[in-house]
Amino acid sequence: MAGAAPHVMVLPFPAQGHVTPLMELSHRLVDHGLRVTFVCTEPIRKLLLDALADDKKALDGIRLVSVPDGLADGDSHRDLGKVLAGVLGRVPGYVEELIRETEASGENKVQWLVADATMACCFQVARNLGVRVASVCPSSAACLVTSLRIPQLIHDGFFDDKGFPKRHGTFELAPGMPPLRPTQMTWNIDGALEGRRAAFELAFGIAQVTDLAEIVMCKSFHEAETGAFELCPDIMPIGPLFADQELRKPVGQFWPEDASCLEWLDAQPEGSVVYVAFGSFTIFDPRQFRELAEGLELTGRPFLWVVRPDFTSGGLSKAWFDEFQKRVAGIGMIVSWCPQQQVLAHPAVACFVSHCGWNSTMEGVRNGVPIVCWPYFSDQFANQNYICDIWRTGLDVTHGDDGVVTKEEVKAKLERLTGDKGIAERARMLRDAARKSVNEGGSSYENFKRFVDLLTE
Repeated sequence: MAGAAPHVMVLPFPAQGHVTPLMELSHRLVDHGLRVTFVCTEPIRKLLLDALADDKKALDGIRLVSVPDGLADGDSHRDLGKVLAGVLGRVPGYVEELIRETEASGENKVQWLVADATMACCFQVARNLGVRVASVCPSSAACLVTSLRIPQLIHDGFFDDKGFPKRHGTFELAPGMPPLRPTQMTWNIDGALEGRRAAFELAFGIAQVTDLAEIVMCKSFHEAETGAFELCPDIMPIGPLFADQELRKPVGQFWPEDASCLEWLDAQPEGSVVYVAFGSFTIFDPRQFRELAEGLELTGRPFLWVVRPDFTSGGLSKAWFDEFQKRVAGIGMIVSWCPQQQVLAHPAVACFVSHCGWNSTMEGVRNGVPIVCWPYFSDQFANQNYICDIWRTGLDVTHGDDGVVTKEEVKAKLERLTGDKGIAERARMLRDAARKSVNEGGSSYENFKRFVDLLTE
């Protein structure tokens, strides 16, 4: 390839589940000789650097830069409404400024903006500056297809023009796609009305500007979502993505990983451990937290449980938790964050209790790990439908009339899941299909090659 390597600016939405796949993609682009500038909001850049601690070299060719996040001083980064309003209202202007500054500084001109589909609000500013746009959907193809179909869904009377449901029951966009409830769409978020409005605007924006991107990719693979890819053949699956085969490269974690759990796993029998993790956003109230804890204890199985410092909404008795940890000390390990990709690839892991974020879902799939589904919000309900109803590689939990999943239910579901040979076999088959797709000659492998050829032409 003659001349300097093309300069690509990579732009994720500012949340853990979006930063990880875009960071994985960036490592792969660097491996193919491209220059990558990874753009995140200021608070997220700080989290990434703090989590890397002394290992800044690990970013290996990825230049990390930041833009303001558009939030006012004192606004909470857990207030999704405020985050969305900041992204929509102010981040496009900051990205435009960054592209101009990069060029003025004598840096290589930015040739491509490789942007998270959720950052579609930035596509036009890039195009105005002569920068080509590639869109990457870090969630399922079904999720992207649903956003692209919003105008049609409004026309068909499922929603009003603000995204509020007008019809009940479920609808299915295509055979083999998860049935959806109008009340469980990605923009149905709790909190102030402005937040919900911003979430809908964001999803609707994807439908309006996707044609500004020259290529639209998705972190999925053909066999996992044949219905969605048939409905929208222009979406190219390039997943399941991972940074490198050895799972050594950092994938943009927001918290330092406790790698001691890998040694602990080494000491457990093959296929014995229940791995429990609910991503970066889920919050449990103290009662639900206790029921989950005691349910894990009741199974009598070894378990590895990720409990973020902000995982419970307060009010959990420290004395109770200390006592619980003492009781399970020989059998359970609790960490605040862990290298999940390495954990799910570990032979000791039997199953995964998950919030069903798409990254977690794909990581479970590519390792053939059956999943107990416990979705929290957004696209996680559709992902649960894939796991439980379409792939049939997991089971969902049943909430009681009071909305709580009891310890007895936790124990019963884990026993059913770990004893179900059919689920285990289907999980293995889906794993094999996932691995085949990213290996040489596989559909995702070929699509990724096509993408790199486009960036370097």
